[in-house]
Amino acid sequence: MLLEDHMEVKILLCIALTLSFIWCTASQSTDSITNKDGHEEESCKVSIEYHTGKSNISPTIPKSHVALLLMLGFCGFSLLIAGGYRSLRKYIFHDDQSLDTVFDAGGRVSFSLTAVTVTSQLLWPADFLQSSTLTSKSGLGGSLWMAIGIVVDILLFPTLSLYLKTRAPGAKTFPQIAYARFGKAAHILFCILALVANLIVTTSMLLAGKSTLEVLSLDTNNEFIYLMMAVLFGSYCMVGGLGTTFYISYFNTALTFITVTVYVLYTTFYPSDEIKSLSTIESMYNSTSCLKAPKGNFGDSYLTFRTTSGVIYGVVLLFMATSISFCDQANWQSRIAAKPTQGVLGFFLAAYMWFVIPTALSFTATMTYLSMSAQNGSHLLTEAEIDNGYITPFVMNYLMGQTGGYLLLTMLMMALMSTGSGEVMSVSSIIVYDIYKTYINPFRKGLKPTSCVLCGHEKVIELLTEDAQLCECPSSIDCADCLIDIQNRQNNSLESPSYVCKIHGDYRKYEDGLLRYKSWCMMWVIIAIVPYGLIISETGMNVNWATLGSQVLTSPFLWPLFLTIAWPKATSAGVISGGIIGTLTSITGMLVVGSSYEGGLSNFYVNTAKDYSLLTAMVSGFVVSGVVCFFVSLCTNKIKTDDDAEKEWAKTMSIDNPLNPYRLVYEEELKAVDAGKIITSKIMDKIFKKARIYAAVGGTISLLIFLVVIPSIALSFEVLNFDQFSTWLKTFQIYCFICTIIVVVLPPFEEGLQIWRHYKKNKTKNINDSTKLSGIRL
Repeated sequence: MLLEDHMEVKILLCIALTLSFIWCTASQSTDSITNKDGHEEESCKVSIEYHTGKSNISPTIPKSHVALLLMLGFCGFSLLIAGGYRSLRKYIFHDDQSLDTVFDAGGRVSFSLTAVTVTSQLLWPADFLQSSTLTSKSGLGGSLWMAIGIVVDILLFPTLSLYLKTRAPGAKTFPQIAYARFGKAAHILFCILALVANLIVTTSMLLAGKSTLEVLSLDTNNEFIYLMMAVLFGSYCMVGGLGTTFYISYFNTALTFITVTVYVLYTTFYPSDEIKSLSTIESMYNSTSCLKAPKGNFGDSYLTFRTTSGVIYGVVLLFMATSISFCDQANWQSRIAAKPTQGVLGFFLAAYMWFVIPTALSFTATMTYLSMSAQNGSHLLTEAEIDNGYITPFVMNYLMGQTGGYLLLTMLMMALMSTGSGEVMSVSSIIVYDIYKTYINPFRKGLKPTSCVLCGHEKVIELLTEDAQLCECPSSIDCADCLIDIQNRQNNSLESPSYVCKIHGDYRKYEDGLLRYKSWCMMWVIIAIVPYGLIISETGMNVNWATLGSQVLTSPFLWPLFLTIAWPKATSAGVISGGIIGTLTSITGMLVVGSSYEGGLSNFYVNTAKDYSLLTAMVSGFVVSGVVCFFVSLCTNKIKTDDDAEKEWAKTMSIDNPLNPYRLVYEEELKAVDAGKIITSKIMDKIFKKARIYAAVGGTISLLIFLVVIPSIALSFEVLNFDQFSTWLKTFQIYCFICTIIVVVLPPFEEGLQIWRHYKKNKTKNINDSTKLSGIRL
């Protein structure tokens, strides 16, 4: 109910915000602006035309240097990190040979590491590139409303992740929940949804990387670009699994904040004499205050937060970010890897850290670009180049030369490596858990979703029928033979395991096979990146459409996925019909509105990514899918009492790995409430009551800040005068400096403390295990 309340608040506040903006815009005159001294003066608005001649982009980094930096620098560094992480899992945590550890990093990731990983994975290269594009089209409001739209999604996810942890704590992918509740039809649909979401994110990554390398690197071609990115995405996944992604994400996030800090200090606070006339706050203001912004901005100014298109893009990006967060398995893996309390706190910290990067960077870079263009008399980039996100790399390269190019290349390639590797892991987990284990090579064929994989009997006592037997398999946690097998396994090669446990040994051998299979799976996914990149390049798709337009395929699944995880009355018929009908409605809305613009659908990638095309598609798909899903489920469900609801959640609670049960992950919490043998969703709600309070209180306060306080302050200004512009810009820049210190210092301190505590715990455990093994041999 917490998330539903948040969503209602979010919708009401968005409506109120939009109405207040329309009222403010309609009630103000647009024929004057306020100058640096605070006095009104006649409009001096001058339009600047888009550049149509030869491109002004001048790459400065040799192709050979790019290859060396990416191959030896990033890949070599990431492999060292992967090797170190693998050693930690082997010698400290003793779970390096578990399939689940590959995809959930052990399930105990610290809150600060969760925060930097979420920040890193949500810092798409498109955020560095497209935030500047939106600012160039909608002024300061474009970037601000974009950031608010996306950060609201981050704030909603802690409550949603709590539902997953308390309803299906053993699930590694969200389609597994659909399979346990609804069976094959809904499971197949959700698998397709997950893979489509992976494809959308990967497409955006590839095109953003292509745009960056084309601006910064000399003599590049598509084959070189996509080969480099394939190597980046897969350089360490096969060595360290998801856990390495967390460590790499830390370095990526730290490097991103350091890079933005260096850029801001060099260009704004301590500029050289050559660039003072372009990049200081005063030169930005003086140049952009007389530029005529696109229609919809208050006073036709770039220096305003009152922008119609900016608000629309903010709403669109709220739907976009929420849909891709919900539907992208890579995001769920990061959430699954942390316990609920750490996950909730990590998400809130991530939201506040993420918010400052696109705003601080786009405000500084785009205002500098507009200053340069104003002094030039026309845009320095073509309209197509701006849509491809070239503003930030162009400005950094122009102002800082090769140094700026290397800084941006490092920042964006690290972001690509972090997010791209997460997508490789995500696709691999769907293939391994939901396709291979379920349909191609299951350990035991003909099983129901709630049957025990070891014996084939029913695990959920509430679903037991007269002709079925209840599973009585002992847990692997206290299995003496399993203890011997684990120790023997560490001394034997993967090719020739020998297990003595009669109950769990065969399944342990089966998982060894899955470990080999996941490596092949990752390899083929990485290889497929190159031909896929070449194919999308031939379509003419740009970064703007890949980031925004493609979301029409995922936004209609917000309600089906949420209700699958949170509402016991959701049914297979409801989620399937809602998802499919909503998708058809969303696509139709985009095409109909897109065809009404000049050029119609012949100019597909431009017109279907315009503000009203996207708004119509997102809202119509969201509303229709929700209505259909809700009412069809109401008509087809069989839930009458609380006991019926508990039986429904018992299906998802049965998702577990017999070799690595979630009881082991939550051992301390379950002991505190004396959970007993059978763990129910009510017990999980009880032990994570504190996390729910954190999510409710933190979410409410944060939503008020980002949906009420910041918008109210921003909309209270008409066109910013110099002092106001300077204050806003410096506030975001100083905020960025503070976050840089937090990002660099906190995660290694907390992670080191966690490793030390586990090391001390191992000493005690080793003594107990030695005593137990001695008793077995005697």
